[in-house]
Amino acid sequence: MRPFDRLPARMSALLAGVALLVIVACGTAKNDKTTAEPAAAAENAVAAENTKPAGDRFVITTNMGAFTVQLDREKAPLSTENFAQYANSGAYDSTIFHRVISTFMIQGGGFTTDMKQRETRPAILNEAANGLKNTRGTIAMARTNDVNSATSQFFINVKDNDFLNFRDSLDTRNFGYAVFGSVISGMEVVDQIKAVPTGTTPAEGGYPMKDVPVSPVVILSVKPAN
Repeated sequence: MRPFDRLPARMSALLAGVALLVIVACGTAKNDKTTAEPAAAAENAVAAENTKPAGDRFVITTNMGAFTVQLDREKAPLSTENFAQYANSGAYDSTIFHRVISTFMIQGGGFTTDMKQRETRPAILNEAANGLKNTRGTIAMARTNDVNSATSQFFINVKDNDFLNFRDSLDTRNFGYAVFGSVISGMEVVDQIKAVPTGTTPAEGGYPMKDVPVSPVVILSVKPAN
């Protein structure tokens, strides 16, 4: 039984909405060995993304600048459509990057500036087995310990996080996190966000959340790129 299974229903729902697999977060603290990403490989990846149709390209504008993500509907149709629906409905507007770890990822899309959780649609199936990897600059779906629990929250990998990749469909601990696109411009903004000071702050219901930016990093809008 997970620790929060015994909590009141409201608190359990909150924890399920905010957690990006506790085991994963702890693992990064113990195995924090950042390696330099080969520049040529990064450039080739961006070039490949730029050849894809622009229909699933979105500009994420924050109070620290904007960056553009190209989604991969061919390999991650469910995750791409899910993100597009939230974006086009304005659900991401005025939310924050509520979890920032400089050697891991930046996570957002679920909380307002006063740490209240946004309403979400039903969870989607996990597409981690689509062949896309959690490399630096990719965008992936956040979830709880439940493999198929992703809703609105997403994260941008700020380094290669191989341990988040799909490994085993029969082992929930190794199923992985579904990548559905990548940053094709503005990665310097992501790098600025990952470097902001963070601390612990209470979310809706009083539960303390770690790695929350001291000054809110606000997602002003998520709109299709022209």
